[in-house]
Amino acid sequence: MIHRKEKTVTNNAVTSFDTPTPVGYSRKKWFTAVKALVKLFVKKPEFVFLGEAPRPGCIILSNHEGASGPLTLELYAKLPIRFWGTYEMNTDFKTAYRYQTHIYYHQKKQWNIHLARLFCLIATPLTRMFYIGLELISSYGDVRLRSTFRQSIDILKKNQTLVIFPEVSDKGYFKVLTGFYPGVSMMLEQCRRNGLNVPVYVAYLNKESKKFIFDAPKSVNELLEEGLSRAALAEKLCNRCNELGRMQLPDKQ
Repeated sequence: MIHRKEKTVTNNAVTSFDTPTPVGYSRKKWFTAVKALVKLFVKKPEFVFLGEAPRPGCIILSNHEGASGPLTLELYAKLPIRFWGTYEMNTDFKTAYRYQTHIYYHQKKQWNIHLARLFCLIATPLTRMFYIGLELISSYGDVRLRSTFRQSIDILKKNQTLVIFPEVSDKGYFKVLTGFYPGVSMMLEQCRRNGLNVPVYVAYLNKESKKFIFDAPKSVNELLEEGLSRAALAEKLCNRCNELGRMQLPDKQ
């Protein structure tokens, strides 16, 4: 468990997502139009930073909160973001439909399977379109994860921001996270191996308080220098994420 005195930074110079976009990064025009439409239905949360705000070329580790985590960051974090996401959503319609019905809606969100099948006839095409717009980096639970690492290192070298939702969610998404997958520790090891000592931010989206809290950053080397096992480091990061979720912060004046 990490214990530290919290301080919310109020200096506008370090609490804004208004940063220059790296050369070579852009979303497709059609996707930008789609996001403008979605913004009409998804309210912007209050972003709270316990240190300097994220800048391009960093790694963000956040809770998923269903679809709200990635959606909120894509809509309102003015960063050149690339997300990790399950490979099933980066394949054909049949695979994506099977994943959404059986895994996402039935297993994780506890929907009735028949309702999930019916709903996903509409939801899956729309979701896949959104994922295509995101240019998702496919994540895997096997040796294919190496390709995820390679793509991730490449985008960090291009000064883009890597966002990972590493929470264990086999049984659903919970307010108190049950754990982080050790793949996130492996990603940090890959960064060090490639000489990328980038800032790492742990973040928590609290839908009840409508706050997205970002911890003060730690560099890759700082996180790895303690020599923890992959599982222990993942647990430490998850514990910190849960601490952010428990914080009672005053509303913005």
